[in-house]
Amino acid sequence: MIHIVFESPNVFVLEKAIEMDESMQGPVFEIKDDYAVGPLAQIFETEGYQQRRDWWKEVVADSPYNDQINIVDDKLVVHQLIQQLTEDDQLEAWIWMGQNAHDVCGYYWLMSQLSHFAGRVQVLYLNNLPFFNEKGNIFYPTHLHEIQPKEFLKAKKLARPITLSEFEVDPDEWKRICTENAMIRFLEGGKKIIAKEVDFFDKHLMNQISGEALKLTKVITTTLNKMPVQTGDAFLVWRIKEMALNGKLAIGGDWQKGWKEITIQLQKAVAS
Repeated sequence: MIHIVFESPNVFVLEKAIEMDESMQGPVFEIKDDYAVGPLAQIFETEGYQQRRDWWKEVVADSPYNDQINIVDDKLVVHQLIQQLTEDDQLEAWIWMGQNAHDVCGYYWLMSQLSHFAGRVQVLYLNNLPFFNEKGNIFYPTHLHEIQPKEFLKAKKLARPITLSEFEVDPDEWKRICTENAMIRFLEGGKKIIAKEVDFFDKHLMNQISGEALKLTKVITTTLNKMPVQTGDAFLVWRIKEMALNGKLAIGGDWQKGWKEITIQLQKAVAS
């Protein structure tokens, strides 16, 4: 089997689980892009793909991820997946997804390209399911990497084939999402994705920003720790840059020296 996940931390924890269970043996493929944010119009066409890539270049500029834009190639991952499924008609693909927009949008993007392999694509959606944490307490994870590796051995029992009906309905849902082309996508429940405005997360950032010059890294860390719904740190920094361009925030420091050198504060505090 081939396992597919949608976040880097998920790769590590799933590989640990695979080491514990021979029946789960197989490589772990990662879809690296976060399809819960950014433009999606004509995503499967050259023009749409390039538009999205250009947007990501803008988002990760001056960030620790600046060099990664050239190594993120989800199309190549899917090509390799399809090639292996074609060459071995006994091979299965297992798509692992947590209850978050990142994973669910990744699922829609991926499965829309796998209809030829209906019956051999399994999905494990850990949707509103209880697990034990390290202290032995029950909790409801939203991301796979929150789960202990040994708990994955129980989760594998949830694997089920993507149905023919889903292979008809879900690609249409993905087309709707792409046509809508919102900049932020929010998981309302189940697999229902709804559109949000580009400033959807701004209020969480503004709650941590004051008239005092604060370190960018501290603001981002605190915001992510308090946000009920997660997004990427690079996206939040891009939003800070956009709010600065719109006159809401003042930025100090040299971006070329990295995030640690940047400070932010309310623009009105500087003006006064």
